[in-house]
Amino acid sequence: MPRMTAADAAVAVLRREGITTAFGLPGAAINPFYAALRRDGNVAHTLARHVEGASHMAEGYTRTQPGNIGVCIGTSGPAGTDMITGLYSASADSIPILCITGQAPVAKLHKEDFQAVDISAIAAPVTKWAVTVMEPAQVPGTFQKAFWLMRTGRPGPVLIDLPIDVQLAEIDFDIDSYEPLPVAKPAATRAQVDRALDLVGAAERPVIVAGGGIINADAAELLVEFAELTGIPVIPTLMGWGTIPDDHPLMAGMAGIQTSHRGANATMLEADCVLGIGNRWANRHTGDLDVYRGERKFVHVDIEPTQIGRVFAPHYGIVSDAKAALEQFVAVARERREAGALPDRSAWAGDCARRKSTMERKTHFDEVPIKPQRVYEEMNQVFGKETRYVSAIGLSQIAAAQFLHVYRPRHWINCGQAGPLGWTVPAALGVATADPDAEVVAISGDYDFQFMLEELAVGAQFNRPYVHVLVNNSYLGLIRQAQRAFDMDYCVQLGFENVNSPETAGYGVDHVKVAEGLGCKAIRVRRPEDLRAGFEKARQLAAEYRVPVIVEVILERVTNISMGADLAGVNEFEPLAERPEDAPTALTH
Repeated sequence: MPRMTAADAAVAVLRREGITTAFGLPGAAINPFYAALRRDGNVAHTLARHVEGASHMAEGYTRTQPGNIGVCIGTSGPAGTDMITGLYSASADSIPILCITGQAPVAKLHKEDFQAVDISAIAAPVTKWAVTVMEPAQVPGTFQKAFWLMRTGRPGPVLIDLPIDVQLAEIDFDIDSYEPLPVAKPAATRAQVDRALDLVGAAERPVIVAGGGIINADAAELLVEFAELTGIPVIPTLMGWGTIPDDHPLMAGMAGIQTSHRGANATMLEADCVLGIGNRWANRHTGDLDVYRGERKFVHVDIEPTQIGRVFAPHYGIVSDAKAALEQFVAVARERREAGALPDRSAWAGDCARRKSTMERKTHFDEVPIKPQRVYEEMNQVFGKETRYVSAIGLSQIAAAQFLHVYRPRHWINCGQAGPLGWTVPAALGVATADPDAEVVAISGDYDFQFMLEELAVGAQFNRPYVHVLVNNSYLGLIRQAQRAFDMDYCVQLGFENVNSPETAGYGVDHVKVAEGLGCKAIRVRRPEDLRAGFEKARQLAAEYRVPVIVEVILERVTNISMGADLAGVNEFEPLAERPEDAPTALTH
């Protein structure tokens, strides 16, 4: 039997499980594992500047391609606690990432040793499994179980904590005979699908709510096929955006109280039956549940049994992986169509399309400072259908979801539930690592950008080019808008007179100088007619220098983006589109 250190065995298992990339920071307690990575030589490592950044890079890496699992590595103590936010974000969105931490020696875990903390206890609520390995011989099996857990059922993150003496100990282990554990996922039965389609078939105005579980299951093509077979319009959730192309005739738009389209909200309120697949009924999608539910019937399909009925009780629930369920839905729908047993939905689909085409928000504003709606209009003109957009949270994310267009699964990469500020820069680097040939475009407000901007140096060092659209209003915009309910504008202003950069004109931080100091390129745009040229120039600079390129857009200080408390009560603060010129990149004109 081959003999090796437990750390060598762990790295060998990573390779056999398909891992070729890792993100992290070395440190004393994890150095044996790094030594094993170096000896192996087959796992490319990206050195982050902050361990939380490494965890978000791992998230971006996982979210980009089917089957990817991002790996983030840190030392003991604060490295693990820094990665908790990434684990929470991954857990909330059902994203598998593997977090590996170093730890004090086993004999000192109860002695308050330097940088010794019970990280497995801290991480337990935001992982599928968090474990400190006490016996060296358990290391291979622990890693094997971790990959099985990350892939089984509802996907999610795992943390493995490795005491330094465990890493260094020698064990007997034969990697040549190692095999990953078989993954089991629940699958809908024919009887369940028949029952669900009977309920949907009896409705006059059904819609499909397509969630992120469809993307996780790599089942977007099946969703489109099912929608086309049945003629039922599709309303993606924020995490399901891209499951059906934005320009597809059955794409009704996104519903919700923030990241939504007016026509989709109207369609949702007109619907009498909703088939939800791989979705959570998240509160930013539903808003007030009494309005959302109304008299409608609901069928809910989800891989996690405890999601059925978690937010509200559906009329019928099916526990199933989204791909397995859609395979059955497609097969049964085909049979029913051939038997002439599928209702004609063309009139209803036409109504939905008319709402989508006549209920647009205005984007074409010529004001200076620039209004944010114009930014996304110009982005639609420049960036094509293959663009992978990355965004985190705030008015920038909400407006992006209202005005941008997405045509492919995994081309809107967003931390939907946790929404940690600072996520965008490292996540975009993870996306650029996973798909180095893609055009990656990130969208941030100035506060999100400032949280983890040190990670831009990672993009410069490792040549991970992407374009970062930074919309700067020098405000905590979303919080300021929320404070309107309290009749205040308090502790949310970011502007100041910068003594080193008077050209910032009271907007405070000079993001161009900061980005350049971190090894990147940057452009500042102040006028709407210059946006398109700025985006084109950023693309050229990214291709030429192979570094992140920031396009800072100076926005008007105060903008209220459309949102409300329920689907029927979204407040529209700006003029609506009355003619095609008001929204020239709307897909329906």
